Amino acid sequence: MLYFQAVIMAGTVMLAYYFEYTDTFAVNVQGFFCHDSAYRQPYPGPEARSAVPPALLYSLAAGVPALVIIVGETAVFCLQLATRDFESQEKTVLTGDCCYINPLVRRTARFLGVYTFGLFATDIFANAGQVVTGNLAPHFLALCRPNYTALGCQQLTQFISGEEACTGDPELVLRARKTFPSKEAALSVYAAVYLTMYITSTVNAKGTRLAKPVLCLGLLCLAFLTGLNRVAEHRNHWADVIAGFLVGISIAVFLVVCVVNNFRGRQPESKHPPGAALAHARTISIPRAASPLEKNHITAFAEVT
Repeated sequence: MLYFQAVIMAGTVMLAYYFEYTDTFAVNVQGFFCHDSAYRQPYPGPEARSAVPPALLYSLAAGVPALVIIVGETAVFCLQLATRDFESQEKTVLTGDCCYINPLVRRTARFLGVYTFGLFATDIFANAGQVVTGNLAPHFLALCRPNYTALGCQQLTQFISGEEACTGDPELVLRARKTFPSKEAALSVYAAVYLTMYITSTVNAKGTRLAKPVLCLGLLCLAFLTGLNRVAEHRNHWADVIAGFLVGISIAVFLVVCVVNNFRGRQPESKHPPGAALAHARTISIPRAASPLEKNHITAFAEVT
């Protein structure tokens, strides 16, 4: 099972790489109307000049949840080390009956592994949506630089299609065709929701009744501000950001609820041996059928009375 999971993770990483850094999947070329006001916003500059640059976003999305999960699992393990419940629920046989994975290592690796898988899955879903739709950015015309005279744009209702309509930098034009859904919004909200559900389900210490909601709301607000910044800088439409939020939230909720079972450990096995139920069933008394002699005795007694 471990090797199968490793193969799935490797395939997910490779697919994300092909979407992100290669031209294996061709982007859909979507047309536009001449002087369309939806795509006439000024070019905000490269992504590195954004208020939330990709390097900062990816670092926070990868580093903060990993740090919080490691610290949280270490604290939980230290607090429950005195009892044997944690160990009995989380201990896993690795090789025969002699080797076991430490419960702290097992839980931390499981939660971080699922989070990493979801992070790459979110990236794949966002990139796939961008490739399939080819939705144009609000600043698309500033990068496309179409020759309106040659294209016959005397009428505003003239529809332009085809890659040859643009005279700008082909690489920038290609990036301006990949906005739906917003990958930045999807990754930020995925990290925030996953971490919020982890904190809510795992941290049960005294004095955290107010600290937990404040921390969780702060994480969600940061994700919302990331999407808001994408719209304010004219890098994405509102529809792109909302779609990215839905993708990130859906993947996070699915993984937490269906894969890691709300961050709960394995349920302890029943203390009764497997044959206990069968032995108990054998001890139940079964009514014995009356013999013919007993039936005649009962009939005679009834006649006399």
